[in-house]
Amino acid sequence: MTDVNSRRWVILAVVTLVAFITNVDATIVVVGLPNLVKGLHSTVVFGMWTITSYSIASTVFLLPAGRWSDIIGTRSIFLWGLVIFAIATVLCGFSSSIATLIVYRFIQGIGAALSLATATPSIARAFPQRELGRALGINTTFWVLGSLVGPVAGGVLITEFGWRSVFFVTAPFALIGIVSAWFVLKDTTERLQAKNDLIGIFTFGLGLCALLVALSEGQNWGWLSAPIVALFAAALLLWITFAIAELRVKDPLFDLRLLSHRRYTIGLAIMLLYGTGFFAITFLLTLYLQNAQHLSPMDAGLLLLPLSLPQLFLSPVSGAAADRFGPERLILAGLTLLGAAVILLGNLGVQMSLAWVVIPQLMISTANALAFPSLVKAVLSAAPGEQSGVAYGMFYTVRFIGVSLSQAIALFVGELSVPSNIASRVFFGMSGVNNSHLAGALVRAVDAGFRSFVIFFAISIVLGFELLRSQREKFVSRTNETA
Repeated sequence: MTDVNSRRWVILAVVTLVAFITNVDATIVVVGLPNLVKGLHSTVVFGMWTITSYSIASTVFLLPAGRWSDIIGTRSIFLWGLVIFAIATVLCGFSSSIATLIVYRFIQGIGAALSLATATPSIARAFPQRELGRALGINTTFWVLGSLVGPVAGGVLITEFGWRSVFFVTAPFALIGIVSAWFVLKDTTERLQAKNDLIGIFTFGLGLCALLVALSEGQNWGWLSAPIVALFAAALLLWITFAIAELRVKDPLFDLRLLSHRRYTIGLAIMLLYGTGFFAITFLLTLYLQNAQHLSPMDAGLLLLPLSLPQLFLSPVSGAAADRFGPERLILAGLTLLGAAVILLGNLGVQMSLAWVVIPQLMISTANALAFPSLVKAVLSAAPGEQSGVAYGMFYTVRFIGVSLSQAIALFVGELSVPSNIASRVFFGMSGVNNSHLAGALVRAVDAGFRSFVIFFAISIVLGFELLRSQREKFVSRTNETA
């Protein structure tokens, strides 16, 4: 029993290491973008694609990776993902042009998707329900830590060793993950006897790719421009084709019957709203601190630390609380606190108040610690065990769609006062707003942006009550059956 208990914590350590390094690599490039563009003699537009390509690949391949893990096994897909990620990371460091770097970053994103799609199911299989929330809380803690370490480590490495070092430093940790996973992880004994749904993979993947490119480039190309309209239309047509195909093929990529599980579907909807409302917060605060208040990147970065620090300590505690009291109440508490914090941020004003900036961030970090591990556990518990891989592939796909929507809405709000090319450069620390009139208008746009995101949290809270009600009905039903 002791060996089994020790082994599951080792599995958590291996999976958490991978979550940490993939998030470090996703954020570390943002800091190095100016040096990277200069070193490869490129432009900001192409430089931004080194980030976009990684984001698209790591999103598009999540659902297929989850499906493959149900068929082939989580261990195999997890290992293949790490190997691809490690090789692509080294190739990124050796890139001789911006085009090759974009390609290698895309491949790197594929590897990250394969590993991330199998990480949560691996934890779920290793831990009993009474300890699952705590384990997910620990995993979330190190994922957040990766987003903190990435920019800091990136700044140090670039200053001392140049932009290529931000890739080379990750490779040894990926190698440690590969060796550890090889000895620790085991494939599931029960696997789906199914074939690859190539039609589903291509229609869903291409549709998602079209959507993400449209959301990423909408500001630059114009939301009503022919290419953007064509991309949105292509995404819609491809997903309609995907839905029709999934109802007809014998072994669908995503079994639409999963959506008949009420708690799973509610969880997906909450994740989409949660992601859309949350991930623009950093962008809007960056606009406010660096451009309206003219703070240096370092000072602005220090003022953004409260957005993550409390979560580092509270996530394991809240995860354990979800195990004891159920995840639904913690989800509701977290979403309510998030909504209240965003309302406060919607009143920043031209004259900065330190408390008005810091306190809402502390509330947001606390809310994330309460809500996110609990939401993952609630959705994980609702999905059938034999389809846990594809169920969570879709869950994290929806999460990344929310991220893209959040960034697109934030950029759109920023454009109400600042041209799109300046807004994009501001996000990556390459430009500023020096005109006092523009700075004042930017503050009003940021306030309006925060207020607009409140609606997403309001709807998610309503769905959170529905999730709680469904749990109570399930409990009553079980009690009656027992009686």
